[in-house]
Amino acid sequence: MDDLVDDLRQRRDTVMLGGGEKRLEKQRDQGKMTARERVDNLVDDASFEEFGIFAEHRQTQFGLGGRVIPADGVVTGAASIDGRLVHLASQDFTVLGGSAGEVHSLKVADAMKRSLKTGSPFVFLNDSGGARVQEGIDSLSGYGQVFRSNVLLSGAVPQISLICGPCAGGAAYSPALTDFVIQTRKAQMFITGPQVIKQVTGEEITAEQLGGADSHMIHSGVVHFVARDDADALHICRRLLSFLPSNNLEDAPIVPCDDNLEPNPELNNIVPVDHKAGYDIRAVIAEVVDRKDFLEVQAGHATNMVVGFARILGRTVGIVANQPMVLAGAIDNHAANKASRFIRFCNAFNIPLVTMVDVPGYLPGVEQEYNGIIRNGAKLLFAYSAATVPMVQLILRKSYGGAHVAMCSRDIGADAVFAWPTAEVAVMGAEGAVEIVFRKEMAEAEDPVARRAELIAEYREAFASPYVAAGRRLVDDVIEPADTRKHIARALEYLRNKRDQRPPKKHGLIPL
Repeated sequence: MDDLVDDLRQRRDTVMLGGGEKRLEKQRDQGKMTARERVDNLVDDASFEEFGIFAEHRQTQFGLGGRVIPADGVVTGAASIDGRLVHLASQDFTVLGGSAGEVHSLKVADAMKRSLKTGSPFVFLNDSGGARVQEGIDSLSGYGQVFRSNVLLSGAVPQISLICGPCAGGAAYSPALTDFVIQTRKAQMFITGPQVIKQVTGEEITAEQLGGADSHMIHSGVVHFVARDDADALHICRRLLSFLPSNNLEDAPIVPCDDNLEPNPELNNIVPVDHKAGYDIRAVIAEVVDRKDFLEVQAGHATNMVVGFARILGRTVGIVANQPMVLAGAIDNHAANKASRFIRFCNAFNIPLVTMVDVPGYLPGVEQEYNGIIRNGAKLLFAYSAATVPMVQLILRKSYGGAHVAMCSRDIGADAVFAWPTAEVAVMGAEGAVEIVFRKEMAEAEDPVARRAELIAEYREAFASPYVAAGRRLVDDVIEPADTRKHIARALEYLRNKRDQRPPKKHGLIPL
């Protein structure tokens, strides 16, 4: 038995070295952790149980016959994070560049199936040069099984992808199918690289410009969080998981908190009365949620819409809010898509939604229309209308036109609606309405400027006041800003056992 145990230990030690000491050191010299170091730094101490450590490929051609590929280039297993079970896969770039062969992908798919079976989140740490060319179509088949597993897990358990190195070609589709993507500044992700693009289209671009973290945060919207390095990415992952339930049949963990619901005077003067003046909505969010702790999602993409996670009385909530500092808070194509996806995630995982409204409307323009503002704006309507979690709407200032309806109005599903005294709920802004309705009257007035000002004031009093909306029962209460946290917390408390029946059907058809 001693000899057998010694042999086992030697085999295990060989696999643990991955591509060997030189390649491991090269990885570290580039400022990156190794595949196993990432796992060790992500999960709780001594909690990782590895699956498939001795898995072997079955290829015999193109130099792979008889070649040992430790763990087939990917570390898979189960562990705990903050005491809660997770399943994970971590690609090893030191082993054939982390290339995904048949067995490599089957190991990943197996870890995903175990995640689904146990109702635990799945975390995929990507660091791969792409498909293992030597294995041909077998490698593509493996990819297909991973993609299908991503879809089976979707809406059942949270899926988080960390992009810690190259993620090219078909490999990029798996992260895109997950719920959240965290990319480090040392990583690039794209379907076709700079060389292929230059060859096919003649365009010249660097790998960083094409697939760097900022490119995907600002332009494509593929990335949800940008991390400085591996350590930062792992920290973001742990923090994100702390807000999420383990699966769609559970609620998010409750965190001990200060249950203070006393008035917060800071809120009374935080929003300018002048509806044309900008302010940072994140300052309002910070004054309402527990400990001013707000984890913003896609902070650099579609910045006219703010989404993210926070807690109120220790319970996770999803925040959706217009950002008056950018485009006056108007909703454009990217903002509608960003909010819609976030809303659908929260609904899938039993996370209540708090929507803060200060919106002048959908963004006008030829480019917006050509790029599908009708279709994309409809996604926002669909996402809220389809949601069955508790939903609270807070109208801070402007709430005009179709955008008022789309931002979780009573008519599409809000369970509780509050408005500040500064709120203006109307078909459009007073200035625009007066120009349409009273154009002739102003033109014939002795003093058109003075008459215009009078008509604007009359319109605001008659149509844009929060008390008009409250009179129509579209607003439950007009509240003092200082009491906002109290009213939202109480609403969420009495909505905890909300039941919302829907027509029987396979699924709705969101306007994709």
